[in-house]
Parts: sequence; C-alpha cells; structure tokens
Amino acid sequence: MASLTEPFASGDSLLHRMDPRIRLLAALVLTVPVAVLPASRPAWLALAAGLVLVKMARLNMLHVLHRLLVVNLFILFLWLFLPFTVPGEPIFDLGPLIATAQGVDRALLITVKSNAIVVSLMALLGTISVQNLGPALQQLGVPDKLCHILLFTHRYVFSIYQEYTTMRQAMRARGFKPRTDTHTYRTFAWLVGMLLVKSWDRAERVHGAMLCRGFRGRFYSLTAFETRPGDYLFLTACAALSAGLIYMGFIQGRLS
Repeated sequence: MASLTEPFASGDSLLHRMDPRIRLLAALVLTVPVAVLPASRPAWLALAAGLVLVKMARLNMLHVLHRLLVVNLFILFLWLFLPFTVPGEPIFDLGPLIATAQGVDRALLITVKSNAIVVSLMALLGTISVQNLGPALQQLGVPDKLCHILLFTHRYVFSIYQEYTTMRQAMRARGFKPRTDTHTYRTFAWLVGMLLVKSWDRAERVHGAMLCRGFRGRFYSLTAFETRPGDYLFLTACAALSAGLIYMGFIQGRLS
C-alpha cells in the first residue's frame, strides 16, 4: 500500500541522532518568532540559520530545492499584487499600476521569512519519522487527539486517494468525459459524496478493529527517546538565536 514519503527521515547526521522532542522544541522556538519578524535583516539571518540546519542534517539538496520551488510558486502571487497595492514611494509603473518600494520590501520580507521557516522545518521536523513524531508530541503534552489525527492522516490519506483513483477509472470505463455542463458537475458531486461515504465506512471499521485489540485512546511506542547533553546545548543555542532575532526585529528597531 502506498504511503506518504519521508525523504528526510532516514540518515545518520547530527540532527537525525538528536532526541525528536528536542527538535520539536527547537522548531517551535525558531519558527514562531521568525513568522512575526517586522524587519528584513533578522529574517535574512533566520534564513541563513535554516540553511545551516539543512547542512547539519545532510539533506538531499534536490529534494530541498523541489519543496522550496513549490512554496515559492505560491509566494509568486504575492509579488504580483503586493508591490502595486501597498502605498508608498513609487519606483516604477506598468500602465495604471504603480509599484512602491514599500510594497516590494513587504513582498521580499514575506518571501525570506517563508523560506526561512520552511528550510528550518525540513531540517528539524523532516528528519523525524511520523512513527516517532506522534509519541514525541504526546510526551511533550500535545493532546492525544491531535496526535491521533496526525498519525491517521499519514496512514490513510493514500488509501483514500486509491479509492478516488479506482472510482475515476470506473467513470472513464463507462465513457465519462468531463465537460462544463450540469451532468459533469452532478457526477463530480456524486464522486465526492461517495468518497466521503467510503472514508466514513473505513474509519468505522478501523475504529472497531482497534477497539477489539484493546485500544484505550493512546498509542504506545517501543522507541525510547534519550536526551543527551549535546541535545540540551543545541536547544539552548536555538533559544539564544531566537532571542537575538527578537531583539533585532523588535527591540533594536525601537531603540534606533
């Protein structure tokens, strides 16, 4: 059965050997301040730190660049609108549209912050297998239901996709060709409805099977997490970097 790929989860780098709980905390400490940074200089520093983490994790750069490409395709839409909608000092015009320096700076800031967060998460969370991510989140106090949603999504999203593929093949075998008419819209509505029904039926059967095996609302893992002194040192360094970013982004700007 197909499953979600985890191209970064296997490896023998320093980050791969680190306690998953430490990596989760480090990801939280680093990414939340970066998301709200109002200045570009600390954002560039955060991007550089994320690239250092990618290097530490020894990630395949082709996979990294592919995922960054997907992210930046969405960010590209911001570059089509923000430079022309944020008021400020004009720098060039395209007919009736006038681009401002403030709009370009806003788009650039969002781009840098988004890439910094993505590369940091790839290095810190992408190196954790989903089987270890769930128990690590549970041990950090994350509600069990959220952990269950994560694990079940990873386990069954491709099962649902296989159901969708089977139903689409059956539609094509019966001569269905999508058009922009009422029959096509009704057919796709039935497709989505049946997919929901099949997903609900599978969920009930899986839940019943789990109850028969003694499930009591919590997953247990045979993996024993071990936190070494170096892990605490890494978390401290991430916290210090985060504090520096906060100082540069919020406090230093006000003082100057």
